[in-house]
Amino acid sequence: MQTLVQFGAGNIGRSFIGQLFARNGYEVVFVDVSAPLVEALNERREYRIVIKRNGVSDEELVVQNVRAIDGREHASVADAVAGADYVATSVGLGALPDIIPVLVRGIELRALRSPNRLLDIIIAENIHDGAQYFKESLGRHLPQGLPLADHVGLVETSIGKMVPLMRKEDLAADPLLLFAEEYNELIVDKHGFRGPLPQIPTLNPVENIRAYVDRKLFIHNLGHAATAYFGFSQSPDSRFIWQALELPGVAVRVRSAMGESAAALALEYPHDLKPGALTAHIDDLLVRFANRALGDTVYRVGRDLYRKLAHDDRLIGAALLAARHGLPCDTIADAIRAAVGFRAADEEGKLYPRDADFIAREVPKGLEGILRDVSGLAMEDPVERGVAVRILSSRQ
Repeated sequence: MQTLVQFGAGNIGRSFIGQLFARNGYEVVFVDVSAPLVEALNERREYRIVIKRNGVSDEELVVQNVRAIDGREHASVADAVAGADYVATSVGLGALPDIIPVLVRGIELRALRSPNRLLDIIIAENIHDGAQYFKESLGRHLPQGLPLADHVGLVETSIGKMVPLMRKEDLAADPLLLFAEEYNELIVDKHGFRGPLPQIPTLNPVENIRAYVDRKLFIHNLGHAATAYFGFSQSPDSRFIWQALELPGVAVRVRSAMGESAAALALEYPHDLKPGALTAHIDDLLVRFANRALGDTVYRVGRDLYRKLAHDDRLIGAALLAARHGLPCDTIADAIRAAVGFRAADEEGKLYPRDADFIAREVPKGLEGILRDVSGLAMEDPVERGVAVRILSSRQ
């Protein structure tokens, strides 16, 4: 049986990457630093995913052929990497530096045991230029006599699966339980693989992965966040994303923001992203966002304002892309203005910790200060200044 070593046993690691490989005949070895999660996976060797769909009964999947290693057991993790057929990561940008040393150790061990055996690393992270990040990070640690390109393929992905936060009462009954939507397409960079592609029916290898990473960020992530921000601004008591979309005018504004970004993407990537296909993609996303059964919350989708208002992220990045192509970004600017007033709390009434910090440190500076210090807009650049002026003039 072939093996995938999956760094990160969280929502995407288990509900998406792990289940895709496990259900297609792979043993999946999760690597995580949560001792209770590792213990539960090793005790059961399986976990449940409940697929949530509008107007249709839930479907339960039981994912088998899984086990786990504590990420702090470096020798065991390196040994697993050395013997794996594929490695995947879904740990988040903040944790990536922590897994680089043990990945290097595993690559070195693999080179000693099987010098001619290639290893493809599937980068299932929501980051730009993931392959370059891994190339530089791994390259700094590998010995000079072990060229990275001779041994490792770095495969960027576009991750579009939506997985809500689990309620405490559900996790109390089953700590491994996950809810997820039905969507299972894994878009990968076909040129990143050094070895054969995994035999997974919903794997979609594309020629230009950058186009699809930007499509995910500037249409999917943008539209999702805009739904949270417009919805909260209009009705702070709306808890779920589907509720926000049903508020008067919100769906229209979200579609408009996504359409502004889509127009820019079609110009940026004319050979990869066609206007008609982007419109169909927006239509599909709005149906998925409105999935009542999934129970995705305004809090989850809108939280982390430092990240979501960053220069190259879903909001500011999309506005800049549109502006650089001479296109309007009016509704995107309105979403940015709405984001600054976002105060949604979790099921216990608590703000996301980084958002509490944002409100205390950044909001007193005013919108102009936020655009300068958080979003990094350069007023000396005419395009960036134009975007800032449009945001500042928004009445939201």
